[in-house]
Amino acid sequence: MSKSFERYQKRKLISSYFSVVLSIALVLFLLGCLGLLVINTNKLANHFKEQVAITVFLKDNAKEVEINQLQKSLAMAEYTKSATFVSKDEAAEAHSKEIGENFLEFLGYNPLQNSIDVHLNAAYVATDSIAKIAEDIGSKVYVSDVAYDKPLIGMLNENVKRLSFWILIASGVFTLIAVLLINSSIRLSVYSKRFIIKTMQMVGATKRFIRRPFIWNSIKLGMVGALVAMAAMAGLLFYINSIMPQLQLLSDPIIIVSLFVGIFIIGVIITWISTYIATQRFLNLRTDDLYY
Repeated sequence: MSKSFERYQKRKLISSYFSVVLSIALVLFLLGCLGLLVINTNKLANHFKEQVAITVFLKDNAKEVEINQLQKSLAMAEYTKSATFVSKDEAAEAHSKEIGENFLEFLGYNPLQNSIDVHLNAAYVATDSIAKIAEDIGSKVYVSDVAYDKPLIGMLNENVKRLSFWILIASGVFTLIAVLLINSSIRLSVYSKRFIIKTMQMVGATKRFIRRPFIWNSIKLGMVGALVAMAAMAGLLFYINSIMPQLQLLSDPIIIVSLFVGIFIIGVIITWISTYIATQRFLNLRTDDLYY
């Protein structure tokens, strides 16, 4: 009977520890994911900005030497990420695929022009910067026109600013929620041992002596929960990087390691503070209040 009760108590204790570790791991994982999002917000914004292209249309009488020279100068410019020449035949083929029919047979000639698609570095994707770049390129005599989507650029920059602002707000709110959830889990764990705390206090144990094993045990649970959260974050990070390598999420290992270390420290600190407050509360309660 005694052994059966001991096994029951052991299973109950393990179940309690498991639920605390799982709660801590889940909260820290979500907090870590938000941290990854905050860190990579700029990369995501830059990725979308660099999809915006300026199309430089060339006159039909433009010489091949002039076209090659322009393409090379654009490719070497500090504002350029890539510069790709698109012949009028390639443009016609792409347009035919897009509309689903060969418009050349209907028209009898190719009305399109040779062009160069210029993708800019993210720092230059702003209305004023692009306008100046377009003006400089358009001043060349063999350039027919320079086209880009002005409304899209304005909307993109506005949305990036708005997204950054709300991500910062969400980070603050979610950090507070994470602290409250972990604190709640720790308090429930300590609550189940409130009679042990009061018994130790009644036989003369000091508050510091009583708190020490509870705090150390909670710190260990926080460490385990943080390690589980970090493992899940690493898996998610590698998965996203495998399907979207252009984001280069693993390009700065120092920042990623710093985030992981920060999650680990947060797990330890929150569990330590929560356990201290919870044990202090039960140490200050009267014996009669333990039943409520």
